[in-house]
Amino acid sequence: MQETASKSKDKFEVHLKEMLKKLQECQVQNALKTCSACEHFLSCELRSDYIKSVYNSMSKGDTGGFEF
Repeated sequence: MQETASKSKDKFEVHLKEMLKKLQECQVQNALKTCSACEHFLSCELRSDYIKSVYNSMSKGDTGGFEF
């Protein structure tokens, strides 16, 4: 049994889930299946914030390596 499955989500995981929801809503609103099809792909602030939330979720806010 994994310990992480039984723990409640930390603030980084909660933020990641919120960002994913926002990103998916944007894709639906713009009739896109993926961000890479969007004309704002490289300059999108929402996508950039989502990527940061992924890294923060993986590193739990610490700089440097990740805990897997």
